[in-house]
Amino acid sequence: MKYLYIVDLWIPYPAADTGLVTLIAESDTEAFEILANSEEFDSTYTNLIMPKIMTSQKFALVDDYQSGIVEALVV
Repeated sequence: MKYLYIVDLWIPYPAADTGLVTLIAESDTEAFEILANSEEFDSTYTNLIMPKIMTSQKFALVDDYQSGIVEALVV
């Protein structure tokens, strides 16, 4: 079973990335791997991603979708 994650990210200054990311993954671990390997985010702050995933909203998906980032709004 896969889930749709809605993750509210906030990365402190100097990177100062903030945004909302929706992604599809089978588990929190896979969601972390997808975001940690994304080129959109500064790898210096990878340790801040998992707590955000664990507190994100998750919705079970009925069909089998491909894992990955669906939409990322980062400013």
